[in-house]
Amino acid sequence: MVSIKNIKQKALEEHIPIIMDDTLEVIKEILIKERPKRILEIGTATGYSSICFSNILDNNVYIDTIELDESRAKEAIENIKKLELEKNINVIKGNAVEILPTLEEKYDMIFIDAAKGKYPIFLEESIRLSHKGSIILADNILYKGYVMSDYNKHKQRTAVNHLREYITMVTEDKKLSTKILEIGDGLAVSRLLV
Repeated sequence: MVSIKNIKQKALEEHIPIIMDDTLEVIKEILIKERPKRILEIGTATGYSSICFSNILDNNVYIDTIELDESRAKEAIENIKKLELEKNINVIKGNAVEILPTLEEKYDMIFIDAAKGKYPIFLEESIRLSHKGSIILADNILYKGYVMSDYNKHKQRTAVNHLREYITMVTEDKKLSTKILEIGDGLAVSRLLV
């Protein structure tokens, strides 16, 4: 019998990145306050966060979630099926950079938690897929503290630079109202104003 606890435990044991508990707590508050009907998630992993979001909203939500890794997408689909949430959560397999431009839906909330180097691209598409009042969340925005430090090592430089670019974009765009929260690995919370 699969449970949300098992899914979390397995992800932690296998070092699959999942949403941190304190980040989830803050998102839970946002979900309860905003009651989004449609959510887009960029980066499914094994389905843990989508399942959490659905449970928080008493399954009164529809979630599209995109996953690049074939085996993780397969595992997410199995987890969602075992928890009987396939009416609420739709896993889209493939590269979000290619999939996002094909989507036409407007979402009440978008959760970005995928390739850090692609965050600016994800943001542009997220704004297009949002309506006035939509919330765009970006997880791991401070990336182990590197983003706000003078970190410049070659290994993570691209990701760090793109996350810095994302922060600049969301804080300078007049269409967005943004807060950067220092919880978990950093969470950017933006609301579309127009």
